[in-house]
Amino acid sequence: MTTSTELLRARRFLPLFVTQMLGAFNDNLFKNAMVLFVVYSVYNSEEAEARFSAIASAVFVIPFFLLSALSGQLADMRDKARIIRVVKFCEIIIMLVGGAGLTLAWQGVAVSTLAIPLMLLALFAMGVHSSFFGPIKYAILPQHLRREEVLSGTGLIEAGTYIAILAGTIVAGWIDVHWAALLVVVLAFLGYVTGQRVPPAPPMGKVEPLDFHIVRSSLNLVRNTMHDRRVYLAIMAISFFWAIGAVLFIQFPPLAKNVLHASKEVASLFLVIFSVGVAIGSISINALLKGTVSARYSPASVIGMGVFLVGFEGVCRAWGSGTDGELMDVATFVSQPLALALLGTLLGIAIAGGMFVVPLYAFLTTFVDKSQTARTIAANNIVNSGAMVVGSLAAALLSAIGLSVVDQLLVVAAACVASAWLGYLLFKAECGAAPA
Repeated sequence: MTTSTELLRARRFLPLFVTQMLGAFNDNLFKNAMVLFVVYSVYNSEEAEARFSAIASAVFVIPFFLLSALSGQLADMRDKARIIRVVKFCEIIIMLVGGAGLTLAWQGVAVSTLAIPLMLLALFAMGVHSSFFGPIKYAILPQHLRREEVLSGTGLIEAGTYIAILAGTIVAGWIDVHWAALLVVVLAFLGYVTGQRVPPAPPMGKVEPLDFHIVRSSLNLVRNTMHDRRVYLAIMAISFFWAIGAVLFIQFPPLAKNVLHASKEVASLFLVIFSVGVAIGSISINALLKGTVSARYSPASVIGMGVFLVGFEGVCRAWGSGTDGELMDVATFVSQPLALALLGTLLGIAIAGGMFVVPLYAFLTTFVDKSQTARTIAANNIVNSGAMVVGSLAAALLSAIGLSVVDQLLVVAAACVASAWLGYLLFKAECGAAPA
């Protein structure tokens, strides 16, 4: 029996895994239902659509930047399982607000003045929810799992997250917005139920007072975490990856609509392919490394990601003008001559990305003391969210100055070089720290 199979049968892992999947599914169902509705039913310009997509991404990640220090302290100083239960109860309330916004949008009632603000408010609140849950989902693993199981557990969490993203994205693209409004509330209830089954995870070290000054605590947390060179390089490499990912996810809906002349179901398909690819990459790298936490393959993986991005850009540029001005459905889209090449390069981008990022997360949970893991993940979330906000704002700025979404793909590909360099430096630091 493999380690992964053993973990999926164990109460010390399965309830956390299911709770995380339900949360990721709900996040993406709600966010994509909102973005696709606005892009395809409210706005009618590439610039406005890209700007709204960027704003939605920024609204979701800003809470990570502001609250991760507090959430990391809380997770290390309190029982992590108890925090999960509180956070999941809050998700029910948040989704009631978000569902109301989706329902108003479906009915065409005050779409710009009430429905969209309600949806953005719920999206911000889900960012707050995830900023408190995020440190726990990785930091709890070394507490419940054996050291040789941590990489498998991290890979399963990452793969499960992207499978959930996949499912949420598919559903958001294929069901009417009023059904999405109902489903997000139901899923929030289910997440609360599964969260009750997570075993206790009390503090592992000395319980210290919480610092509620979010600026001071954030600066102190990042500074104190970055003193280990391997942790510093892992965080910086992950941050570049998520900045790249933020730009790509912002680009997909307007790219599908305005460049590829495809429907919202095709935009959803792009996000699905990306999520499947990251899940495949997450599992594949665990098989290659055989449970060893190492950045050995990270530089080559992210270079491969850049190469596939250039190929994806080339296919987009060579794409035709569409079918008589009508948006193509999925069947029409996949019958196009370049469709397989487009989807293949997109899958390659995602697989390479998954292979790049999973070992880096494992670094953050295995190379620090167990009493510091939540704060280490929280520091990573602060830097990651800052990078994602920068990526979102950069995408909005590039759109505002007239750079097309296709040209922006080359900018993203160039950023992969920086990630590869950071991955190489991390591998060198890893080799230097290895015992002789």
